[in-house]
Amino acid sequence: MLKIRDTTSEDIPLILQFIRDLAEYEKEPQSAVATAEDLKRDGFSQNPKFRVVIAEWDGAPAGFAFYFFHYSTWRGQATLFLEDLFVRPRFRGKGMGKALLVHLAKIAVAENCGRFEWQVLDWNTPSIEFYKSLGAEVMKEWLTMRISGEGIAKLAAQAA
Repeated sequence: MLKIRDTTSEDIPLILQFIRDLAEYEKEPQSAVATAEDLKRDGFSQNPKFRVVIAEWDGAPAGFAFYFFHYSTWRGQATLFLEDLFVRPRFRGKGMGKALLVHLAKIAVAENCGRFEWQVLDWNTPSIEFYKSLGAEVMKEWLTMRISGEGIAKLAAQAA
């Protein structure tokens, strides 16, 4: 009944819909501005910046996991970073979220990653408790820092 598969460029409309569904769930639909062209350029080109897997239940797209790798200088190993995980409401409670995380953990092991990381909104208590039940720990001492849009350009413009 459950199948997890890699994506191709033909899945871009589905990936975009999952992204928008997640943004709606996280109460920020206006923030999901990625386009099909963005995903094609950055995920399905010679130098992909991300990867996506789709969970299907009886052939119906039920959820997705959007991830990429970065590098831990301290560990001397790659880290698998989960950017987005989303399961459509009608498919929740079937173990799909756990199956996606297990699938990514297997990829992390195969890629010799020293870490598997993601972020969760502080108000999402059910997800936090679920992640803890799988052995994840909340990294309370680390704060996410961000510079966006024009702020990046302004910082770059400060180059001597």
